[in-house]
Amino acid sequence: MSLTDSPTADRGFRFEREGDVATVTLANGPANTVDPGLIERLIEALPELTEDASVRCIVIRGTGRIFIGGADIRVMRQLDPEIYRAMRRWIEVQAILELAPKPVIAALNGHALGGGAELALACDLRILHARATFGFPESRLGIFPGAGGSQRLPRLVGPHRAKRLMIDGTRLNAEEARAQGLVDLVAGDDFDEVVAAEARRLAALPTATIGLIKQVVTEGLDLPLGDALELEGRYVRANLDLADAAEGLQAFLDKREARFTGR
Repeated sequence: MSLTDSPTADRGFRFEREGDVATVTLANGPANTVDPGLIERLIEALPELTEDASVRCIVIRGTGRIFIGGADIRVMRQLDPEIYRAMRRWIEVQAILELAPKPVIAALNGHALGGGAELALACDLRILHARATFGFPESRLGIFPGAGGSQRLPRLVGPHRAKRLMIDGTRLNAEEARAQGLVDLVAGDDFDEVVAAEARRLAALPTATIGLIKQVVTEGLDLPLGDALELEGRYVRANLDLADAAEGLQAFLDKREARFTGR
């Protein structure tokens, strides 16, 4: 399924393109919840953006007062192993964005809770609306963040703080979330303008190099230092083959602004 095919209501998201910035807006019911159908359609459609070299920044956002309301509780309540496996594929959606060879912005237009917060942690820049909240309230339902949250959150804020946030099911307001390092920027009534400006800024950078940065950090994270440094060397050599590396170095020597093309 192409992102430009089929009605929005049938797939739970819509796609927009402005220059080299692509925006995917999730709109799956009034609470913008995650269900197996939405997950499968995103897994099928998102690679179109990640593989398109003309797309140099991806923005993921929701609608109204909710970014993503988390898993559909009516689906989860069935406690069926097959449903669990289908819902578990939410981590595959996250992996597509986390490993995308270009910057990905989580534009948290509203509350980002549970599965929404988990998706946000897989993105490169998180911008939260000043009136929104961020957190992992699953423990209050007798479950825990089991679609990436229990692993990405400790890597971001440390194991002790992550355990406290998950055990207490804390919902943080925007400034608390920024203070905890969970989001990068907070924006109020100018939210859409801030998101657009950040997307344009990132799209103008050497995005192929950004893709290599994302890969080398992810792959090297759990390696012994010696192996990680060897991995780094291989990525350095790959980086030097990019047109943007030649452009950036020459622009420095010429004392001018570099004109990156993302290649």
